Amino acid sequence: MKEECLPKPNRGQLAWQDMEMGMFLHFGINTFHDQEWGEGTDSPSTFDPTDLDARQWVHMAKAGGFKYVVLTAKHHDGFCLWPTKTTDYSVKYSPWKDGKGDVVRECADACREEGIGFGIYLSPWDRHEPCYDNKDLYDDFYCDQLTELLTGYGPLVEIWFDGAGSEGREYDWARIMNLINKYQPNAMIFNMGAPTIRWVGNEDGLAPYPCWNTAQAARQSIFTDENTKWLQNTPRWVPAECDVPIRRGQWFWHPNAEHNLRSLDELMDIYYRSVGHGAGLLLNVSPDARGLIPDADAKRLIEFGIEIRRRFNDPIASTAGCGYKIDLHLKSSAYMDHAIIMEDIAYGERILKYKLEAKQGDDWILISEGSAIGHKKIDKFKKVETDHIRLIILEADADPIIRELSLYLVDK
Repeated sequence: MKEECLPKPNRGQLAWQDMEMGMFLHFGINTFHDQEWGEGTDSPSTFDPTDLDARQWVHMAKAGGFKYVVLTAKHHDGFCLWPTKTTDYSVKYSPWKDGKGDVVRECADACREEGIGFGIYLSPWDRHEPCYDNKDLYDDFYCDQLTELLTGYGPLVEIWFDGAGSEGREYDWARIMNLINKYQPNAMIFNMGAPTIRWVGNEDGLAPYPCWNTAQAARQSIFTDENTKWLQNTPRWVPAECDVPIRRGQWFWHPNAEHNLRSLDELMDIYYRSVGHGAGLLLNVSPDARGLIPDADAKRLIEFGIEIRRRFNDPIASTAGCGYKIDLHLKSSAYMDHAIIMEDIAYGERILKYKLEAKQGDDWILISEGSAIGHKKIDKFKKVETDHIRLIILEADADPIIRELSLYLVDK
């Protein structure tokens, strides 16, 4: 493939891929009814968090190393976490703050204070809204809601469109995309419409390997014929995002369910198989009925951030370069068991096959190998002692450009 023909990310996609990890916040009327999917019939009077603190949510996100937050502004039940003018099914008609509260505002402000990106989830499927069955009326209704969110809450890094419940339904995606392009042109679009980020294909937080960044590869790997109509409108470059709840099987908070909290080892395995496969990780953490992230979940987030930093903040050695062989000479022999390799994806995803070798005396031994590198590849291998590592590119679509090759000793 000629260099000029390679798919390449736009500026927004480059910035988004560098963030690597976001926190999903599922919070809403379901939180107060011990349920995942409400039917849109629960009274707004039941939404009444006693100690809601969005700053605590965002502080925990930052402690865990997350660079952006995505809040469920409206889930499938139709209840809105901002005082929308479109419906009486919102926080405006709840007892919380005497109907004068705005969860979206509080979360957006907290993100700006902490220097964290802010995104919104707005479910296209609405089980409460009476006009949902009238396509034209609901398209107007939905676009009005979206416009309120696009114009009222500052810069958005991501807009999350969930396809659940919308099978067979056609929304006015051209109109929706025009609104985003007008008001939030730098926001990434997840999953539907003309997405700039694709769903990885599961809710386990796991990207397959290889996980290529091109739309053509995405079609071949996870998308069905039913989805391809809107995928035809995607850019040629469309990276994957891996969504997963920190409590197994639970997106919203449920009482007495701490036993479902994932262990630190589970979270690290997810990290290796999402970020470590070149995808983004969107980890869901659910505030409880108080409006706070539960203590156990908050503790696990802090542990997760500390462990990632422990493993990968202090490389033994690093280099960068161009070409089919990259040598990394150490000042002295050292033990290592991990490598991080990154392409400069601003120029496209070029590498198709590689191997990593360590010098042992006069010989070279294979310590890892793979196909895709893309934004990032984390390789774990048997501990080896050496003073010379080389990365050899075996196949590529164009001259390889290595942004980073770093070595680590994790299991000391």
